[in-house]
Amino acid sequence: MSIQAGKEAVRETSAVYAVDRESEKTPGRMTFEEFLAWGDEDTRAEWVDGEVVVLTPAAVRHQRIARFLVDLLGNFVLMRQLGEVIPAPFIIKLPAPLKRGREPDIVFISRERLHRLTPTYFDGAPDLVVEITSPESFARDRGEKYVEYEAAGVKEYWLIDPDRQQAEFYRLGEDGRYRLHTAGAGGVYHSEVIPGLHSPMKKSKSVMSGLALSQIDINEKDRLLY
Repeated sequence: MSIQAGKEAVRETSAVYAVDRESEKTPGRMTFEEFLAWGDEDTRAEWVDGEVVVLTPAAVRHQRIARFLVDLLGNFVLMRQLGEVIPAPFIIKLPAPLKRGREPDIVFISRERLHRLTPTYFDGAPDLVVEITSPESFARDRGEKYVEYEAAGVKEYWLIDPDRQQAEFYRLGEDGRYRLHTAGAGGVYHSEVIPGLHSPMKKSKSVMSGLALSQIDINEKDRLLY
């Protein structure tokens, strides 16, 4: 192949790639059903008032913390047959009048509400939502999602802030409003939606710093939430 022919081949390939990239752009308005059909298992996006909001890729530290919490919460819930813990990417469709298909980092669905779990999304408000904040999601997690989860009736909302190395636990009151619940004696937080679960916040500092699971002693991991 001549140099000129090679250049032409590169230009043709680039043109095809540009067309493909153009087709991947975020689509316009769509129904929730169209949104589910549009995305796939690798798509990180949310459905907000009929619009698609593409999420930025998660950082390594974020994924380490998420994996750690999913392992701990998932094992605790599984052993006691309390329900199911599901990590992102997984969509929850918040109840009307909210037109929201959100993708929390972690959700817990109690055994009594598993009938609302479909193969592709959860229809309603989970019992617990966990969001791990990042510079990109900080305002959304503390603003839009806080208001939406409260209005939808999510009983507990945990905000994990790696940058500040702190966790905030919100519980839904009888008046339908969130209240911040700090750790009690010994710096321990007791969950109401996952009976028997408690988390010593002082020991969780190692989790907030984003250490890999292999860097944390297995016995220490067991003591963090049990």
